[in-house]
Amino acid sequence: MNSIVALLLTTISQFLSIYLVLIIIRILLSWFPNVNWMNPPFSILSQLTDPYLNLFRSIIPSLGGIDFSPILAIILLQVVQSFLPSPAAFGF
Repeated sequence: MNSIVALLLTTISQFLSIYLVLIIIRILLSWFPNVNWMNPPFSILSQLTDPYLNLFRSIIPSLGGIDFSPILAIILLQVVQSFLPSPAAFGF
């Protein structure tokens, strides 16, 4: 049973790490105004990250054209990830 829990926690932690990287890529690409968000790689990235970022955009409006909501989104992901116990806690 412990191995299943450890595998599940490891999977969730890895998913959060990958999702964090996708959000950072999305933020960096938003600095380039000539990125066409309708092209397949960019539209997939937008479809994956925008629902989560939109939750925070409704809380924190953009100030002076700068969107600060991704900062809160990244902090929340890192806090959730820090609360997950490592597989070493289960003896693996």
